[in-house]
Amino acid sequence: MAVGASPTTTASAATPDQASATRTLRQAADYAVAKLRAVAPGVTAFPVGTKFEKWTYSQNGDWVGGFWPGQLWLAWLHSGEEQFKTLALASAEKLAPRQNDTGTHDLGFLFYPSWVTAWRLTGDEKWKAGAVQAASSLIKRYNPAGRFIRAWGALSDPNNAGRVIMDTMMNLDLLAFASAQTQDPRYLEIAVAHAKTAQRNFLRPDGSTPHVFDFDPVTGAPIGPNTVQGYSPASCWSRGQAWGVYGFTTIHRRTGDPEFLTTARRLADFALSRLTPDHVPVWDYLAPQAPNDVKDASAGVIMACGLLDLAELTHRPQYRESALRILTAVSRTCLTTKSTRAEASVARCTRNRPAEDGVEVSLPYADYYLLEGILRVLDRRKVDRAIDLSRV
Repeated sequence: MAVGASPTTTASAATPDQASATRTLRQAADYAVAKLRAVAPGVTAFPVGTKFEKWTYSQNGDWVGGFWPGQLWLAWLHSGEEQFKTLALASAEKLAPRQNDTGTHDLGFLFYPSWVTAWRLTGDEKWKAGAVQAASSLIKRYNPAGRFIRAWGALSDPNNAGRVIMDTMMNLDLLAFASAQTQDPRYLEIAVAHAKTAQRNFLRPDGSTPHVFDFDPVTGAPIGPNTVQGYSPASCWSRGQAWGVYGFTTIHRRTGDPEFLTTARRLADFALSRLTPDHVPVWDYLAPQAPNDVKDASAGVIMACGLLDLAELTHRPQYRESALRILTAVSRTCLTTKSTRAEASVARCTRNRPAEDGVEVSLPYADYYLLEGILRVLDRRKVDRAIDLSRV
């Protein structure tokens, strides 16, 4: 039985290796919570990444604003300390203006771990209403000709009007949430249409994907693969692949469509075939210097969360075992435990290698998904309270 596979698993019943892994993950979660306990009271904006181990901030949240209150919610669930709940609510409140933002596809990243989770944990209807409004803003970016959600740029801006990126797969669950809460099917219909377009155009025969795929914004006709954060249009940016694993698994959970699950498995199998023995992904699996290249621990912890879902949905324990190896490896080799300066928990992340922007730094989504992944293993029911791990 894998670590944490059921509520009845105990350390005494586990093998020494399983017990050691459980201990490592619990220590990592405790470390992440302790770091938040020390740093969060002084944070008044949204961390976007570190410079010389200290957080740099955005006032409006950029695209990552949801991960800070999301971390605080998970810290509250893990520790029971009320200060984390208070801080999470205050941080989420600062995102309120963004619910009407039609200039970005990232409203799922902004509002799911912050406002949807706030509603699930408090029952206060204002959080649900704001999340549904954010979903209403997001679907304005839908291009019916191409059946895709545009990634970047104001709706009035012709630049990037036909650009689709793999990351958007992770924003679709906000639309599934909105349909479930309003009984209006159009949100989920748009999510499914986008997912099918991505599935048809991004997936290569070997299971790898590009970061970007471009379409003619007028006719919707496919133009071809491209990249911004990957090495090239023919490479495979590891964090994009991780978004795909998690995102396709989630849209399967919301729809039951077996093709989405097959796609998630193909993406996962490719990524796992490219992992090095240290179980921490390189920033791009197909860059010329891979696998001997800079790391992106955030890609690992994101993928681990998707793999835990895949294991449940496919009844294939190897996906859970891979997730545990990744989470354990990050916990043992990528935390900031030896630094007295560090304000984040996870190091060895890479934001945008081609732009030389944030190479081997800490990133808020790495800290968030590390906690999510570990708590899924240690106490899945707590995470389910926060983010809805159910399936149709």
